[in-house]
Amino acid sequence: MARVRVRAPGKINLVLHVGPPEASGYHDLVTVFQAVDVWETVTAEDALEFSLTVAGDVVLDEIPVDGNNLVLQAARAVASATGHTGSARLHIDKKVPVGGGMAGGSADAAAALVAVDALWQTNLSHDQMRSIAATLGSDVPFCLEGYTQVGRGRGHLLERVESEPFFWVAVPQPLHLSTPLVYQTLDNLRGELAPALPADPSQGLLDALVAGDAGALAGELVNDLAAPALSLAPQLQGVLDYGQQCGAVAGMISGSGPTCVFLTEDPDHQTHLLEKFLAEGHTAVRASSPVRGAHRSDREVPY
Repeated sequence: MARVRVRAPGKINLVLHVGPPEASGYHDLVTVFQAVDVWETVTAEDALEFSLTVAGDVVLDEIPVDGNNLVLQAARAVASATGHTGSARLHIDKKVPVGGGMAGGSADAAAALVAVDALWQTNLSHDQMRSIAATLGSDVPFCLEGYTQVGRGRGHLLERVESEPFFWVAVPQPLHLSTPLVYQTLDNLRGELAPALPADPSQGLLDALVAGDAGALAGELVNDLAAPALSLAPQLQGVLDYGQQCGAVAGMISGSGPTCVFLTEDPDHQTHLLEKFLAEGHTAVRASSPVRGAHRSDREVPY
């Protein structure tokens, strides 16, 4: 097998509850991930040494192409786990906003795991794949799985829940927010008053997902990282306000930001809101959810 192409989805956190910091510096989470059809695509080919190139429709300046990139880390992790002695030439086609809270780097890693496993025919089990994914980053197991999942621990302990389709407009921002800094700012804002984590997402959220009820879902959206993101980038409030003025069912910061995402009623409403943002000079992306996780795309009709 000379070449394998795999794609993996970006994500939205419908709910993101963040617990107090642990001694390790990590925070326990209770989150609800939903995979969106904004795809990262990784192509892997046999090569004499590991290498990585990147292209795409988003700003690429901050993406490393050395060993700091999760794609190369993922490929080497598979080689290490399986004893494979070969290498791979890897290429990323990026569509998920970079550093935008939608897990583009994690999607790249998930896609790379599937790609090199298929390329090298190392036949990792699903459990082995998930175990490697968890060592690469908190969101990588979700990007591997896709659909709608409750995430616990650092977000890597997943439990699938059912959901009807929902329709979003994602509005990336021309700035970068460091995820560790957003978490640190949350801790500073809270001081000693970090609330206890809920055991589970609300029943209202789960009911809204099963019913496909955008209005009900709007009232259940929670992001504990919104306040620190807004304190670091107050201009995001203007984007959220504009979305509300244009009739979004709800608007929120995606994950640690700075991408803002807006819930709409249906595809027609989605198109209307997308056009409003584009007319105002924003970058805006149509996104629908939920979708499948990382999978071979060289065997299927284009999505």
